[in-house]
Amino acid sequence: MAFEFKQCKINGDKVEGLFEIQPKIFGDARGYFLESYSEKDFFEAGLKMKFVQDNQSKSTKGVLRGMHFQTLHPQGKLVRALEGKVYDVAVDLRKGSATFGKYYGVILDAEKQNMFYIPEGFAHGFYVLSDEATFAYKCTDFYHPEDEGGLMWNDSSVGIDWKSVAPEISVPNLSEKDTKHPIFDVNKDYFDINGKWIG
Repeated sequence: MAFEFKQCKINGDKVEGLFEIQPKIFGDARGYFLESYSEKDFFEAGLKMKFVQDNQSKSTKGVLRGMHFQTLHPQGKLVRALEGKVYDVAVDLRKGSATFGKYYGVILDAEKQNMFYIPEGFAHGFYVLSDEATFAYKCTDFYHPEDEGGLMWNDSSVGIDWKSVAPEISVPNLSEKDTKHPIFDVNKDYFDINGKWIG
């Protein structure tokens, strides 16, 4: 198998469907080669999603994009840094999940070539740690701008510890829309356990 799949855990609880993924890198003096996706290997690991859209963004240090989700067209995302380094975070919004309302974060680094799979039913965002970062997403549904939802990046009820990796983050570079997301509501129905919108 060309990948190592690590099931993510929060305080010992498995986060169903959430995986850190490390591809095998074959390198020599000329450079390197790796597989960035293999349907066969992903299916064998239980990740039987179908990707329909690839996205790419470039951001400078201090940019925070998040925390985003789509409602009626939820997206699973396979994400990685093609250039630079980011702190990538997923918040579980699946009602009935053992990790509902909790977050998991991982540093994605172009040097390591590590990846993160975030299934449907999560809010997702990242903060750029390097001078620049090019970020790639493989998505299980198409982008629907009318279907966007989000959570505030610094919502104290979720308590994402951005400062553990980015002490300067008190004033991140945000888009206007990312300054206007609501806070997490523990009593709200967001997604069901399968990542379908019920809110």
